[in-house]
Amino acid sequence: MQADLVFHGGPVFTGGERRTDAVAVHEGRIVALGDAVPDLTGPGTEVVDLRGRLLLPGFQDAHIHAVMGGVELGQCDLTGTTELSDYLTRIASSAEAHPEQEWIVGGGWSMESFVGGVPTKELLDRVVPDRPIYLINRDHHAAWVNSRALDLAGITADTPDPASGRIDRGDDGEPVGALQEGAMDLVTVPLTSAQARLDGLLRAQRLLHSLGITAWQDAMVCATNGYDDISDAYLTAATSGELTATVVGALWWDRDRGAEQIPELVAKRERFTVGRLRCDSVKLMLDGIAENFTAAMTEPYRDNCGCVTTNRGLSFIDPALLPSYVSSLDALDFQSHFHALGDRAVRDALDAIEAARRANGTRDTRPHLAHLQVVHPQDVPRFAALGATANLQPYWAVHEPQMDDLTIPFLDPALAGWQYPFGDLHRAGARLAGGSDWPVSTPDPLQGIHVAVNRVHHGDDAAGFLLEQALALGTAVSAYTAGSAYVNRLDDTGHVRPGFRADLIVLDRDITSVLPPKLLQTQVLRTVVGGKTVYESK
Repeated sequence: MQADLVFHGGPVFTGGERRTDAVAVHEGRIVALGDAVPDLTGPGTEVVDLRGRLLLPGFQDAHIHAVMGGVELGQCDLTGTTELSDYLTRIASSAEAHPEQEWIVGGGWSMESFVGGVPTKELLDRVVPDRPIYLINRDHHAAWVNSRALDLAGITADTPDPASGRIDRGDDGEPVGALQEGAMDLVTVPLTSAQARLDGLLRAQRLLHSLGITAWQDAMVCATNGYDDISDAYLTAATSGELTATVVGALWWDRDRGAEQIPELVAKRERFTVGRLRCDSVKLMLDGIAENFTAAMTEPYRDNCGCVTTNRGLSFIDPALLPSYVSSLDALDFQSHFHALGDRAVRDALDAIEAARRANGTRDTRPHLAHLQVVHPQDVPRFAALGATANLQPYWAVHEPQMDDLTIPFLDPALAGWQYPFGDLHRAGARLAGGSDWPVSTPDPLQGIHVAVNRVHHGDDAAGFLLEQALALGTAVSAYTAGSAYVNRLDDTGHVRPGFRADLIVLDRDITSVLPPKLLQTQVLRTVVGGKTVYESK
């Protein structure tokens, strides 16, 4: 046998250890390491001299919205700045560049850019008064709209708040131009076209491959509750062969319905499992976010004066019914993928997993909880005990205005100290996976790893955020490789081992031996999926 591809001359992070080695690949699989590799090298072998650079398993993102992110890159993009003047300039430019568009849509604004985190319609009315504007914030839990959009939706002072959201209002009761959570559904925005969704997926795939990502779990496939259904893009790309990444689709649980939707999920699993796409996970969104006081907490939020309120956040799925739903899904071999941000939502998810274990025994369904902003210390050891993976979005675990101005002052002090407890979870034996929630934040795994290790954004002079919860570099890298591979049930990936798929990346330096400032200067030089190069730097 002659290898198709050989790497040599540099360190290899195998997923469990770092070693200087050589790796041989044949027909998409790793066939040998070390001394056996030269015997497999022949005239037809592509030989890559690492020259001291690092080879490691491909990164995997355990919680991302790839199509959504790719589509938004082609819309009115407000990411990368927090300056209000920049937002308004970009919105005006988008409107001028696309006079044919009935609506101006896009997003990426930050709550920290506005007093109290709430934008107003008057700002938008000044730049585009004659067309409706609908802009989702970077967390995707609120929308900023102008007066034209409110008028078309019929939203007035008399419109009641939906059970799952809030219309932000002035002292006179009039809507100010911000819609939180389920209130976003009150505005009917024209859906993107099927071609735009496919273009968005392919645009996202190019970006993610350039960041070393070889597989991911999309956390919102076949969505309802006002979100775009992007499943057709995946089905088209998987059928045509344009999907070069391996994708697990988490089928959306309609929070306005109950167990009657489970047979539909079974049918969707069959329909949307083709090629490199597999849809055997179910996304259950349990709560909102802390910044708009909709994350479900065990203790009530504070108000602007620091006084205790009666608000403990929202439960989008009835906690009394959740255990039966999860038990039924588990019995059908579905993975449960929870959005659980507040500590009450985390507890509800763990209680549901425990109920499923009692009902069905321990099945290999690999449930995981994403976000985990606040975790009660009593629940930390339950992850390992129940076999529930902690799906981390490390990039958020920093001091920044959204944390320091819009979150900490409004949380119970005990809860504020229990945020993003990665270190505690790891020490308690929890399995960790890494994800981004892109386009909520950067999809770059190296930036997520940097924050997981340093608890500060690159170049920021702020103090590290709850530094006792920092992870060692090897642990953080393993979360984005072996940990996410486990969540994605891709058991022949995540490590560099004979017999495993050749999903590999080459970095321009050995990040296991660089100082933290150098980590964010690292570049991906090559991304290989199944032995085929899908990205190579110029």
